[in-house]
Amino acid sequence: MSEANVGKAGRIKLFLDDAKEFLERGFKEFEEAVKLNDNVRIRDAAEKLWNATINATNALILSYFDIVPASHWERRRLLEKLEDANPEVKKLGFRDRYGARDRYLHEMTFYDGIIDVEMLRKEVEKVKEYINDVCRLLQIG
Repeated sequence: MSEANVGKAGRIKLFLDDAKEFLERGFKEFEEAVKLNDNVRIRDAAEKLWNATINATNALILSYFDIVPASHWERRRLLEKLEDANPEVKKLGFRDRYGARDRYLHEMTFYDGIIDVEMLRKEVEKVKEYINDVCRLLQIG
């Protein structure tokens, strides 16, 4: 089903399904890459985990603002706006959490090639919690 053929609720579900799929594949690839001591695959796994965060964030922003951000900067700006408007979103700290995943998964691991396996194990859990918090907030299983 193409994005053009689904409404807002369908698009949100597609983003969350993609987030969960990227999380699952990123985790699996990470575990395999660690066993093989394959730094390139570890970096690719980190990027999949980052993409999971992006998709969950897109779902969250779309649900409140009826738009899909076009850039990382726009996501951060809209998360800040959402935190200003919604105390629960602010309490959950999505903007800061998004920024942390950007830094550790996207910048440090994927781009800079800094491989810290124990930190990445924690990042997997943080991405999972982020997705779960988005689903809980949007009341989507």
